[in-house]
Amino acid sequence: MGNCSRESLLLYAVTDRSWLAGRMLYGQVEEALLGGVTFLQLREKNRPRQEIREEAVALQRLCTRFQVPFIINDDVELAKEVDADGVHVGQGDMDVRSVRQILGPDKIIGVSAKTPHQAQLAQAQGADYLGVGAVFQTGTKQDASTISYQQLKSTCASVSIPAVAIGGITKDNLKELAGSGVCGIAVVSAIFAQPDIQKAAAQLKGLAQSYFGKQHPAAFHS
Repeated sequence: MGNCSRESLLLYAVTDRSWLAGRMLYGQVEEALLGGVTFLQLREKNRPRQEIREEAVALQRLCTRFQVPFIINDDVELAKEVDADGVHVGQGDMDVRSVRQILGPDKIIGVSAKTPHQAQLAQAQGADYLGVGAVFQTGTKQDASTISYQQLKSTCASVSIPAVAIGGITKDNLKELAGSGVCGIAVVSAIFAQPDIQKAAAQLKGLAQSYFGKQHPAAFHS
């Protein structure tokens, strides 16, 4: 299993170039890390592979400086090439066992799940954590169907590996997820679309800490 503690999943940021507005992604990520992001996923679509690779190498170094896990969305080969801390795969991507064979035992593997069945299968295959959602309507993934609070809760309860909630989460609605069993939140626009990224991240982290940071007092170990 990869080295992925519940604590490290408290404020999980997923990159999105659509909010750059002429700025560099590296600078935005640095601001997010300064604000207190605890986990970073690079999500890139439709860009030349060499550009994504260079970006991944730079962001890996940056995250190492902040001692924050850095993982890549979907692209297992790229994660291996740049020695990222791990990868996140969806239900339609490569299965966890195959990913593990490529990346080895020490890397983090996250899996998207909506149901207890998907969650249990991911855990059985060796996933380190789950991304469960979408918990609210989201503009980032137009085709993502939402799940109810009860479904979120039962999915978290069905496994022993940690889970983060994802999808449409903002500083105003994250309190609705309290008590669901998640140990943190994964966000995109709630950080990267904000005018002051560092401030937005710090505010979200404070809220996440108060709603999710104390749910697992005995589980702050990998």
